[in-house]
Amino acid sequence: MSWAERISPTVNAVPPSGIRRFFDIAAEMKGVISLGVGEPDFITPWHIRESCVHGLHKGYTAYTSNYGLLELREEIARTIYNNYNVTYDPRKEALVTVGVSEALDLAIRAVLHPGDEVLIPEPCYVSYKACVLLAGGKPVPVPTNMEHEFRVTVEQLEKLISPRTKALLIGYPNNPTGAIMPKAELEAIARFATKHDLIVISDEIYADLTYHGTHTCFASLPDMRERTILLNGFSKAYAMTGWRIGYALSNPDFIAAMNKIHQYTMLCAPITAQIGAIEALRHGKDKMEKMVAEYDSRRQLMLNGLRSMDISCFEPKGAFYIFPSIKETGLTSLQFAEELLKTEKVAVVPGDAFGDSGEGFIRCSYASSISNLSEALERIGRFIKRYQ
Repeated sequence: MSWAERISPTVNAVPPSGIRRFFDIAAEMKGVISLGVGEPDFITPWHIRESCVHGLHKGYTAYTSNYGLLELREEIARTIYNNYNVTYDPRKEALVTVGVSEALDLAIRAVLHPGDEVLIPEPCYVSYKACVLLAGGKPVPVPTNMEHEFRVTVEQLEKLISPRTKALLIGYPNNPTGAIMPKAELEAIARFATKHDLIVISDEIYADLTYHGTHTCFASLPDMRERTILLNGFSKAYAMTGWRIGYALSNPDFIAAMNKIHQYTMLCAPITAQIGAIEALRHGKDKMEKMVAEYDSRRQLMLNGLRSMDISCFEPKGAFYIFPSIKETGLTSLQFAEELLKTEKVAVVPGDAFGDSGEGFIRCSYASSISNLSEALERIGRFIKRYQ
């Protein structure tokens, strides 16, 4: 019997993650500086870890509600209201998930009928297109470019809308580019969504990592609360990647639909992670802001270092990635990443892993120490000189 022949064609059609491929290669090489995976180098603050230790001592080891601990949902709703003046009912309009990745998967599966189309500005996080394909939908890439700071426009969206378009999936601050969207441009996209009766899935996992201005929550825009599925979590801002804790906020009927899938596939997020998330929201702001300030310093170091190599580099204004152009070298994104890893032992992700419009770029994560980043810049500069 051939197992390969029995794998679902839908699964076969989804390519493996371009991020994980370089992470796995780098993990097996000695002396590699990895700028590949979006993994904060900070340890989760002690007060968050301590809350979980205390919970374990008290015997908090059972299942929670499928929706998550009500105490956590109340804290999430309170935080969103305090930050963006958007009100959600924690009992009916909030779902705690195993990371934002699960929230994204649930949202897309609950929205799409087979053949429905989803507009996705690119470059974008690698899971976006894959989740749409796995749900039987059709991802429709909307290319953005460095000249317009990787911001999507209504004009671009209008060219690709069709009778089958069901939703718009956006993620700002953006992974991999670090782009953000000004409020006025988001308002134009909100009007576009209303005009075409689209659902908007807004992935705002990097909301707290905004360095220029303030983040605009899409659900806070006029008439968007009832049209938006808001996704967020704790991995990036609170250095809680391995805890796998995220959430979705939306219309109660839709949250119930997401929960229907969640209760059969995941049941609930781990109670220990939920306890940590409560502590993070209640008392973690100061530590989070210190980490964000450190990321900002690293952002400036990477931006200045890459620009000193005479390569084109857009200034990232959010998240913790920088997306320089390597077109001047004459190499493809994949060739550049492979040769850089082989010759200089620096792991980056080729830009085309994030969509066709990412070709000619590489993604570098600056969620690493200043010493590692400085050494990586020296190695990258040495590599680039061979092609100038």
